[in-house]
Amino acid sequence: MENYVVSARKYRPQNFESVVGQQALTQTLQNAIRQNHLAHAYLFCGPRGVGKTTCARIFAKTINCLNPQNGFDACNECESCKAFNEQRSFNIHELDAASNNSVEDIRSLIDQVRIPPQIGKYSVYIIDEVHMLSAGAFNALLKTLEEPPSYAIFILATTEKHKVLPTILSRCQVYDFNRITVPDTIAYLQKVAANEGITVSEEALNVVAQKADGGMRDALSIFDQLVAFCGSTITYEQTIAVLNVLNADYYFTLVDKALAHDVAGALLLFNDVLNHGFDAGHFVIGFAQHLRDVLVSKDPQTLSLLETGDSIRARYGEQAKRCHPIWIFQALDILNTCDINYRTARNKRLTVELALIKLCQIGVAQVVPQQAQPAPQTKSAQTNKPSTSAQPTTPPKQAPTEPTTPPQPTTPPQAASTPSIPKMPRIGLAFGAKKEEKVAPAPQEAAPVTETPKEESNRPFTADQLRDAWVGLAAAHKEELRLKELMEIYAPQLIAEQQAQIVLPNPWQLAEMRKALPSLLRQLRAQLHNEHLSIELIQAEFNQEQMAFTAEEKYALMAEQNPALALLKETLDLQID
Repeated sequence: MENYVVSARKYRPQNFESVVGQQALTQTLQNAIRQNHLAHAYLFCGPRGVGKTTCARIFAKTINCLNPQNGFDACNECESCKAFNEQRSFNIHELDAASNNSVEDIRSLIDQVRIPPQIGKYSVYIIDEVHMLSAGAFNALLKTLEEPPSYAIFILATTEKHKVLPTILSRCQVYDFNRITVPDTIAYLQKVAANEGITVSEEALNVVAQKADGGMRDALSIFDQLVAFCGSTITYEQTIAVLNVLNADYYFTLVDKALAHDVAGALLLFNDVLNHGFDAGHFVIGFAQHLRDVLVSKDPQTLSLLETGDSIRARYGEQAKRCHPIWIFQALDILNTCDINYRTARNKRLTVELALIKLCQIGVAQVVPQQAQPAPQTKSAQTNKPSTSAQPTTPPKQAPTEPTTPPQPTTPPQAASTPSIPKMPRIGLAFGAKKEEKVAPAPQEAAPVTETPKEESNRPFTADQLRDAWVGLAAAHKEELRLKELMEIYAPQLIAEQQAQIVLPNPWQLAEMRKALPSLLRQLRAQLHNEHLSIELIQAEFNQEQMAFTAEEKYALMAEQNPALALLKETLDLQID
């Protein structure tokens, strides 16, 4: 029985052309070999499983080849190449720095450097995971790394470049390896599957490539795992079952339910996800990634950021047409907040469910008030009919319901996307919408337009409503930190029915508030539906005589305000420091 070899070893590249996803880097190494411009030290850094050690071995094999092809390819026929392929070459030395990281290990390596190569031109020393070396080992390597013998070449490989000493970096040519993209991973796995006689769907390979996260070694290991479970035919359903990956159909369906404001359907779908054994935190992260993919699918310029297969790419494009960008922005913000709160929440399921409810309610909060405002106007119209007993009053009474309808015919083409447009900048856009409603019906019927604003612009309000509106304005100015802090500390106090005042302690705060007050006052009037609201800014009086500077003065002021403090001092015979 033939011994089984895993795909990561069986299909390890043997030349530069077979290295996947590192074309620029391999081309640089080939040109250096062709022009005989070889450095004495190299540093290969990058994520795991992208070909650092493989490229180091190919490089060492090529520069020692006795009959190179095209000036930069090993012939695989000379004695040096055969010794390398049979793993008996004395010209290539590999050291695992993770387990040989002491000063003694480096000193023994330096002793080996003194021995010239037996076959070939160079002795190549490959030190893998070089960042694991101790500080003493690094220092022991410095001199030899800077001025090695003419026949010695060092190749250092690491996944954590930032842990390598700057003195080491300055002595090496640094090559940064890239993550292998999803399309490149899929193409390479298709070649492996064809060589092994295995039928696999592109959707399954896309899941494997996403799970590998840019590492070809991980992708081949996952591929072997799928072959062991599925046999010669690998399907998408079997892949997500083996890898415990949530089906993308859940995310596509959940977006549709959120656009349709189907709260019950979204909660039931999330319950089905939990019943299948998936973690709620991973579900939130996956859903946020899905919305990110939908967002980049809307613009052809960002479509290259979508790393997926052609069939799934088409589904993202179809759903992106139904999602407005502002809706996606708000949804991503909700999911990001949910991800942050999920780690510290006690009731984790409720945290995710609240996020789903907020997703389904995007755009609904602005629609309800517009439908509720015409109701009292129609009631007033009905109550005024018997008093006037005249039919000419009916046309202007029915007209106020018409200004609310013109914005609605523009909404059906975008369906689920338009309710989210007035939601993003909640204060500014809502206020602008009211201005449009006043201007639009004016040329048609002037009489009904002048009646409704009077009723809406004189609506009474309480001190609590004024405070809540002010707090909402402060939260909306989160980008202006100085103004936001000023508004949170100093709130207007209602001193009359439609008059308020803000008391500020110093002239600087008074000047800052005076600059922002006109805009804030317009927004407050719009929220409270009262155009007669006025706010007065007052600077607090500063009385220097009441300030206490010394300890005795502070005690005298405190004892005057609280006589029990003087009794405590006398009882315990305390001294003032």
